Amino acid sequence: MKVQVLQENLQRGLSIVGRAVATRSTLPITANVLLLTDNGRLKLAATDLDIAISAWVGAKIDEPGATTVPSRLIADFVASLPAATVNLEIPERGRQVKLECARNESTINAMDAEDFPKIATLAGGNAIEIDPKALRKAIERVEFAAASDDSRPVLTGVHVRSEGTKLTFASADGFRLAVADIELARAPEEPIEVVVPARALREVSRLLGDAAETVEMRLNTQKTQVQFTLTDVELVAQLIQGTFPNYSQLIPSEYTTRVRVSLEEFRREARIAAIFARDGSGIIRLEIFPGDGMPGRLKVSARADEIGNNEGEIDASVEGDASKIAFNSRYLQDVLGALTGDEVALEMTSPSSQGVFRPVADEGYVHVVMPMFVQW
Repeated sequence: MKVQVLQENLQRGLSIVGRAVATRSTLPITANVLLLTDNGRLKLAATDLDIAISAWVGAKIDEPGATTVPSRLIADFVASLPAATVNLEIPERGRQVKLECARNESTINAMDAEDFPKIATLAGGNAIEIDPKALRKAIERVEFAAASDDSRPVLTGVHVRSEGTKLTFASADGFRLAVADIELARAPEEPIEVVVPARALREVSRLLGDAAETVEMRLNTQKTQVQFTLTDVELVAQLIQGTFPNYSQLIPSEYTTRVRVSLEEFRREARIAAIFARDGSGIIRLEIFPGDGMPGRLKVSARADEIGNNEGEIDASVEGDASKIAFNSRYLQDVLGALTGDEVALEMTSPSSQGVFRPVADEGYVHVVMPMFVQW
């Protein structure tokens, strides 16, 4: 193998695939990155057996070949090199990669590419094309609400389901539920209903960046793997098997109180209240007061017995009765951080029933949070 590649291209490729490198594994080679010549380009790949990321970079291929090298070592080394051409060379049957760049010359111990786990490339199966901006927005609105522990594996994923040209992403951890919709240009050939690991979608969101090209999402025929194809990058993930809860019944269809406020002001007051909540029980209290002909009010407060308390008010448009509800500080800040637009609406029926958050100008998102029980 003999390859010439620009330092900045090699560094970019290594940073892309590096997030899939196994940090703890009984298979040592998964701590390596695969370097492989592929149709006149250099392919880099890494996997932790749950997700795999492949990236292609432009290169001059003098001799084809493949090898694997320790990911952290080569990434740190290449990042420290000057912006020049990097020469990679492996003698036939050699176990070391020789790298030259400007006046730097190094050798890195390698492992055989044949021992690297095979990374699937999905060619058949059901596929859809998604606008990258819409996909990234949907992922950012739901992935944080997935469960972080493995006691119920299906809740560590995001439920993805198609209905005609509507693609719905949903996640829940038992205390909150996030649901976001995407409108597709064309409906899939077969309806889609799978559970994608939240971690895999986080990586897809990171890879999307400011991408403008459409993203292809493809399932294999057995519905055990999903592949996201971007420009010069592919991510393959193992799907989570299991039945996702029927979340539609968790979204109330009616409310007795609806308050509409400035999203930016609500974020600010929640952030201030969180400073006091973290020294208490992590609870933020919300009290809603109709205006009776005048603008209504939303009072945001938190208290810690040993520290003090805080109260803030926001002008609000209130429908229905006066009410009150309390939320976990982190959950409240998470949903407000995921919302977009100028205004947010909070709908509720009682202090002991779930609160429903919706962006006023966007019907494609809903977030449900279970309340905290407090002494008022």
